[in-house]
Amino acid sequence: MELTRKSFPAFRNFALAALLVAGFVAPLRAADTMDEPAKAPKNVHLHYLAAGKPDAATLLTPPPQLNSPEQSADMAIVRSVSQAAPANDTAMALSEKSFSVYTFAPVVGSFFQSNTLSKTTAFFERVQTDAEIVTDKGKEFFKRPRPYTTDPALASGKLEKSFSYPSGHSTESMVLALVLAEVFPDKHEAIIARAREIGWHRIEIARHYPTDIYAGRVLAQAIVRKMNDNADFQKDLAEAKKEISSAFQMAKETAKPLATAAH
Repeated sequence: MELTRKSFPAFRNFALAALLVAGFVAPLRAADTMDEPAKAPKNVHLHYLAAGKPDAATLLTPPPQLNSPEQSADMAIVRSVSQAAPANDTAMALSEKSFSVYTFAPVVGSFFQSNTLSKTTAFFERVQTDAEIVTDKGKEFFKRPRPYTTDPALASGKLEKSFSYPSGHSTESMVLALVLAEVFPDKHEAIIARAREIGWHRIEIARHYPTDIYAGRVLAQAIVRKMNDNADFQKDLAEAKKEISSAFQMAKETAKPLATAAH
């Protein structure tokens, strides 16, 4: 499954080529300069993935080394993007501190609500939890300090204690988007675009570097590929599709009398 490429300014793509050579460069740990203890990876049951499959440590190339020209360029983008971020984007980024598959409801449709989709809710929670576990293990391996740890001038609001690479928001939102796009193939472009937006917002509030975001997108594709090989995933996805289809049809039937009455 391939991501849909969207148009971005040239400065957003400088690290993409490096990420695509994942697996050909031996992973290296970045120096740990975190001021606060990192959040420990979740040690909970994986639902649709085997342990270590995929493994962010071997899939992804290492992030830029501290004090390297590449790191300086990465940081320069964070400073530039966060300083120029529109107020609306900043507000949205802060509201996305916690998110779920229903964050995509404005793209999918108003019928897509958790209170009518119990099986779907449980399914996507399992999907997101698996993605979080894989991502957190990658963070603990690479131990990359967040931008505001390296440059305290970027710190604002409530700050995360976890490491930076790969981005959890970018990985998890793209995993949700890729799976959701299997349910709504006609909305694939808009769903993927929303996930990319969630990732980019994290740079606008200086929580992540661009390379963190791009790594998350690469990792997300690997996670979904592995999930699609899992029989339980396919069964639960089929049940979610059926439940969503029923909810959609019910919403359409409910809307018909309202449309008739309006005329």
